[in-house]
Amino acid sequence: MAASAVMETLRRLGRIRSRDELYQRIVTPDIEHAIERMPKPVGSFGYDAWGYNEDAAKIGLGLIRWLYEKYFRVTAHGLEHIPAQGRVLVIANHSGQLPMDGLLIGYAMATNPNGPRAPRAMVERFFPTVPWLGSMLTGIGAVIGDPLNCTKMLEQDEAVIVFPEGVRGSGKLYKQRYQLQRFGNGFLHMAMNCHAPIVPVGVVGCEETMPSLANIAPLAKLLGIPYVPLGPLLPLPARVYLNFGEPIIFDSAPCSEEEVTERVERVKTAIRELIDRGLNERTSVF
Repeated sequence: MAASAVMETLRRLGRIRSRDELYQRIVTPDIEHAIERMPKPVGSFGYDAWGYNEDAAKIGLGLIRWLYEKYFRVTAHGLEHIPAQGRVLVIANHSGQLPMDGLLIGYAMATNPNGPRAPRAMVERFFPTVPWLGSMLTGIGAVIGDPLNCTKMLEQDEAVIVFPEGVRGSGKLYKQRYQLQRFGNGFLHMAMNCHAPIVPVGVVGCEETMPSLANIAPLAKLLGIPYVPLGPLLPLPARVYLNFGEPIIFDSAPCSEEEVTERVERVKTAIRELIDRGLNERTSVF
């Protein structure tokens, strides 16, 4: 469904006439090869239980590739820290109003030369309700950020992307850029219960892609969404830096919630250090 939605949209714009032409234009041999190498079990029709679809993933990667390589000119370090197989939680800071950070992290994981992984990003509940966008995100691997979904995916040895700040991070104002907001403890409980390593990620650049000067709260309430930012209508071409840190492994022995919070702070500190590394690495915003 997601692949068909993309094809139909492009057809109406006069860009393509058939599925074959769509594939020829954006699905390159290296993307085909990456999908083939991913440890991703799907049914006979190419879908999994959450709606991930191999055709949609190929088209999605083809479309995101231009954003990744040409528009945001992403630099990624530390991809060797993501295991080529087996369960893993990829934990990152959240920013930029739109889920660009998740798309870029996902593309880096899916094209990782050390072993491509099918990224399963936990997204806010309102994103899947957006026409076309929701179908596309589901097809390329996004899932509503529910603990049950995440736990089941980890039990199936998936690579899951989680943003513990949630809308607190993506909806913050530009004056708060690179200031980590409160992390929930849920991801740490899942890592412990599922014996999943945590790979921290520091994202630099997405704060500048969609800077928000203010939140139009009355309109957000009227529309039933977390925020309506006052800022650019389209993402700005800021350079993006992704720094993946070494895996952090916590034992599953019972501990108090205070101890869990201390472990969350350890992950948060690792992400803060990776953000600082990215800020020091870049020579200009654009």
